[in-house]
Amino acid sequence: MQDIPIDTLFNKTGSAYKLVILTARRAIELSEGASPLVKIRLADQKPMNIAIQEILEGRISYKIKGDK
Repeated sequence: MQDIPIDTLFNKTGSAYKLVILTARRAIELSEGASPLVKIRLADQKPMNIAIQEILEGRISYKIKGDK
């Protein structure tokens, strides 16, 4: 995977904690058989790399419990 500025990822989620949780949850979904939402290169097929790319491209989002 290419080098990605970490602050770009932080801006997508708002905090490091949210970034870690969102990436981990999506990577688990992918490892359990979910289809990737982005086109990926053969070298980037690890679930964590796919999840990070999905976040960068704005393909996945999150909702905090209690928010409407």
